[in-house]
Amino acid sequence: MSAIARPGRRSRRPARRWLGSAAANLAALLFLALTLFPVFWMVVTSFKRDQDIVTLTPRFLPWPPTLAHFVDAIQKPYFWTYAFNSVVVSVATVVISLVVAFLAGTALSRFRFRGRRFFLVAVIVVQMVPLTAMIIPLFLVLRDLDLLNQLPGLVATYVVFVLPFTIWTLRAFIDGVPIELEEAAMVDGCTRVQAFRKVLLPLIAPGLVATAIFAFIQAWNQFLFPLILMQHQDKYTLTVWLVSFSTNRGTDFGGLMAASTLFTLPVVVLFLLVQHRIVSGLTAGAVKG
Repeated sequence: MSAIARPGRRSRRPARRWLGSAAANLAALLFLALTLFPVFWMVVTSFKRDQDIVTLTPRFLPWPPTLAHFVDAIQKPYFWTYAFNSVVVSVATVVISLVVAFLAGTALSRFRFRGRRFFLVAVIVVQMVPLTAMIIPLFLVLRDLDLLNQLPGLVATYVVFVLPFTIWTLRAFIDGVPIELEEAAMVDGCTRVQAFRKVLLPLIAPGLVATAIFAFIQAWNQFLFPLILMQHQDKYTLTVWLVSFSTNRGTDFGGLMAASTLFTLPVVVLFLLVQHRIVSGLTAGAVKG
């Protein structure tokens, strides 16, 4: 009897696996739809006419479409100044954070020194501190250094905010590269700096790209720091510019959605340009060699 029952059990196992896989795929598609729907609605609303935005019957396609909201958003005062400030501050933050985090991550991964574990714990603790708890001390420090309303002061603040994440992430990528590769290069005649530059740096290049993208997103989306630390209108960034679409007379939903689409576009384009690097970098950082 047991020999007769085994084929039936075996035939049920593929069916159960197929049902489990189908359920997992369905759940993933549902999650993806829920995640992308706000982005879809933002883009669609930015192309709608004003009367179509406030209608009681929602329209999922902007017909007839209009570019008026994009034109109005770009023509708002200081738009190009805010865009320039956002690009400069975000790029400078990423470059400084990557250089410092790469050196710190290499030291944490390759050297054993007293206080190493304490430093790692401190990095995590700093990352857990809420921004609202840091804004007053940072404001006082920048005021004493005469860096309020200055883009270098905003860059320094962003670096403080982004650096713990970049150090922790790059340390994980460096841990994934076997130290024996550097030792073999030094045996072949390379100095430690040459092994560092010719062996370690190329191997973690995907990790650097992935970390740079996430650091750029953190800096690009920052709102609280420029709002409080920059008190001159020509020093604001695009995140503060988005607030200008909400006034005491109401909210310009079409302009706000168009501005949000323009604000999101650089990050999406940058992500698409280096997506293969991000995937390979995240995969490399997930496995320790």
